[in-house]
Amino acid sequence: MKRLDLFGLLKKDMNFIEEELYRSIDSTEPLINDTSLHLLKAGGKRLRPVFVLLGGKFGEYDLDKLKHIAVPLELIHSASLVHDDVIDDAEMRRGQPTVKSKWDNRVAMYTGDYIYARALSIVAELPSPDIHRVLSKALVQMSIGEMEQIRDFFNVDQSVRNYLLRIRRKTALLIAVSCQLGAMAAGARERVNSLLYSYGYNVGMAFQIQDDLLDLCGTEKKIGKPPGSDMRQGNITLPVIYALKQPELREDLLAEIGRIQDGDGQGDTRKAVDLIKKSEGIAKAEILADRYIKKALNALDLLPDVKTKKTLRDIAHFVTRRSY
Repeated sequence: MKRLDLFGLLKKDMNFIEEELYRSIDSTEPLINDTSLHLLKAGGKRLRPVFVLLGGKFGEYDLDKLKHIAVPLELIHSASLVHDDVIDDAEMRRGQPTVKSKWDNRVAMYTGDYIYARALSIVAELPSPDIHRVLSKALVQMSIGEMEQIRDFFNVDQSVRNYLLRIRRKTALLIAVSCQLGAMAAGARERVNSLLYSYGYNVGMAFQIQDDLLDLCGTEKKIGKPPGSDMRQGNITLPVIYALKQPELREDLLAEIGRIQDGDGQGDTRKAVDLIKKSEGIAKAEILADRYIKKALNALDLLPDVKTKKTLRDIAHFVTRRSY
């Protein structure tokens, strides 16, 4: 499914949101302007704004109001990526040089801070304490998730539970509140808001697991970075955790991960990736991603019957079938 297919009937509104994204970070300071626009120009799936608008379809749909949720959530996501690339020492993102590699770490960190600040100033235009509370709690959890990821760099003994809690905070929560806040801004009923949160949370969990699978099984052309980049940066993901639980593979895989760690971000991951592909890790991760999608669809079934449900169902299926 292509990005515009994903947008469906929202294509015109998403074009408007895209324009608002660029307008929102426009600055008279040339360096801030260039660095802030850099990641946006590289594209992206724009799932979070899509979810905001689709959530808004369950209430009184008002694009002028929803833009104050859709734009900030995409900006928050973009800012987190800029910061992630500094932490992970990543050179490429979406097939383009990262802000930190094109400029430097200091410029990248302040760029992320600037984008965060712009996001908060936009959402502040909505006079809704409930919306602000939901968003602020999500941001707190995202920050904790980032710290947990740093703590667990090259931690080969972490549990599946620790991994799931981390991706809940780093990825799933922002997707969940995208669905929820869109509905809240549109004045939807509390029960609808709650079900949309559940749908988004489970889609978000599956989305991150699929991202981790693509990092191992995808091609550089498709995913915009070399396969095995997560391991090179110290991120031990779900397929790796499962593979490490196989006694016949553990010793060899530990040795390869140790070599990658000793390579200080330059280690060759090919042997490790091959070992993981031969393990049960890929299949087990795919099964868990499918379970989350089923939970998302169960929540979707309980929502009011509107045309938007088909698009949400299509997105759920897209998440675990995508190749980028």
